[in-house]
Amino acid sequence: MKIKKTSLRTRIFLSMILLVLLASVLISAVVIYQYKEETKDYHTARLKRKELNTKTHIKRVVNGRQNTWEVKTENIPYIFKEEIYNIADIHKLQIVLYDLEGSLLIASNAGLQKSAVEKCLSAEVLNAIANTPDHRYVDKHIENGQTFQSSFTYVTDNKSKTIAILNIPYLENDDFLAKELDEFLERVAYVYLFVIIMAIGVAFLLSKYITKSLKTISDKINTTRLEKRNEKIVISDTSEEISTLVNSYNSMIDELEDSAVQLARSEREQAWREMAKQVAHEIKNPLTPMRLTVQSFQRKFNPEDENIHFKLDEFSKTLIQQIDTMSSIASAFSNFAKMPAQQNETLNVVEIVKLALDIFNEHYIYFTAEEEEIIAVFDRTQLIRVVTNLVKNAIQAMPEKEDPKIQIHIGINGGNVVLTVSDNGSGVLEENRNKLFEPKFTTKTSGMGLGLAMVRNIVETYNGKISFESEPDRGTVFKVVFPQIT
Repeated sequence: MKIKKTSLRTRIFLSMILLVLLASVLISAVVIYQYKEETKDYHTARLKRKELNTKTHIKRVVNGRQNTWEVKTENIPYIFKEEIYNIADIHKLQIVLYDLEGSLLIASNAGLQKSAVEKCLSAEVLNAIANTPDHRYVDKHIENGQTFQSSFTYVTDNKSKTIAILNIPYLENDDFLAKELDEFLERVAYVYLFVIIMAIGVAFLLSKYITKSLKTISDKINTTRLEKRNEKIVISDTSEEISTLVNSYNSMIDELEDSAVQLARSEREQAWREMAKQVAHEIKNPLTPMRLTVQSFQRKFNPEDENIHFKLDEFSKTLIQQIDTMSSIASAFSNFAKMPAQQNETLNVVEIVKLALDIFNEHYIYFTAEEEEIIAVFDRTQLIRVVTNLVKNAIQAMPEKEDPKIQIHIGINGGNVVLTVSDNGSGVLEENRNKLFEPKFTTKTSGMGLGLAMVRNIVETYNGKISFESEPDRGTVFKVVFPQIT
């Protein structure tokens, strides 16, 4: 199924719309990505600030005057028995304190996370806190579709001695930021909807303006004909590119008119040259066998021969046949150089081929037929031409052969007449195979190169085919196949 190509106007229109849509999608994607990155940085920085403020608050409680307990890990639950709730309430966080081995010391209840507090920290968390430069570890995980961060860091006394591990669970609440993002994307959507509407209008007008001149040029080119006078294109107020195209077309029209005149003259001259060559070739075909027949009759003439009247009659028939052929060619040429018209008649192909071979005196020409009588509808004169040209071609293919042999055979195959002409001559070179049936192609020093081309035209006129097989220095076999009834 052939797919119809879209017009330039449609492609310009669609390209502009797609460009606007692509820009909107890319900008929206960049905005969403930027919001996500800002949200991530916001929660990371916020957790860090809350952690720092909480540590400062805890340190003040530990070192404050109201603390009557000795500052050490075992006393942390007593020191923060009441104060941990105040700290959690002030910072709006859940605060958990562990000892240095990871065991739970005390935890607040004012948390944003409802899950149970771990009773003991894992070795992974303890190692991470101990081995990082800032002695801090943040665990990030997702529960029920919500993202939680949990920071772990050391708590020190006023002498910078580590006394506990502070854990602050933190819920990443993105409701506010998500709302801002939705509002921004909604505004962007309105803006781009307006831009798309504007782009559709601009694209329509621009594509119409651009393609208007091209449509005019296209219509002119489609109506351009070699055989008539073509009008030039006149377009005002166009771009430089369109003006260049119009000027090129107008110049082409001028050149086309000159070329048309020259071509018509050349075609007429060439037609007459070709016709003259073909007529000369056709007349030469019967002249050669006539000369050979007369010379043969002259050499073999014997008044005392008892068959002299029969031979004279055969000699006269052969000459009359060739003279009739020349007469038909001359008559056709006088009628606008047209070759003899096709005259279909029912004839015995075997008899006609024998008659065509009678003009050849070469002893190495052999004829065989599958049957004595093979009836077909063909033009007698043109069949003689086919045989004569193929045999002459075979004779000329072996001028220096020591043991020349030409075999002509007639047979029937599936309602078709099969004529083969084989020789053991020089064969056809590989580079000449595709040119063999072309008019005016010849490998001989004499001849017009029209024989095989004419044979092919005659055979194809009768819905037949001609082919050949050849081997260099071993010979060639021409095969002509045509139906008995056309």
